[in-house]
Amino acid sequence: MYLDLIARAFRRNDRIVAAHAEGLTDTDALRQSGFNTNCLNWVLGHIVAGRDEILSVLGQPVVAGDRVARYHRESDPIREDGPGVIPMTELLVLLNQQSDRIVAALDGADDAFMEVEVAAGEGRAVSRAGQVLFFYFHETYHVGQTDVIRQLSGKSDKII
Repeated sequence: MYLDLIARAFRRNDRIVAAHAEGLTDTDALRQSGFNTNCLNWVLGHIVAGRDEILSVLGQPVVAGDRVARYHRESDPIREDGPGVIPMTELLVLLNQQSDRIVAALDGADDAFMEVEVAAGEGRAVSRAGQVLFFYFHETYHVGQTDVIRQLSGKSDKII
């Protein structure tokens, strides 16, 4: 049952991101806030990079692979289109492809599979379920940023 809840949570994040990206252009997604923050493009690319990590933990092929190297943790902010920058419209497609694979992997998983320990960084190991939940938590942090970034991109509409 809990795997179904996690799968639905990822789908919910897809809907939130899509709502915040609606009506924005690829140029809008590169707009900076004026503070030391990242643009929508970087946030979406970072979520895609994180979802590839989830797919890997679930033993599934990754979707974006090296294409998202520009979006990894502690990477430089994206200030304009350039090498390694993926258009927002393509990032949204990648997110949906990843959701399909994550949901399918969770649908096919059982408790024994999810209890297997996997590397969690810094020499630690956690259950596969724990690692998926960590990445989900991390993703929701960034999904929440999309709300504010939308408004900073020049929209002044109802916050969902």
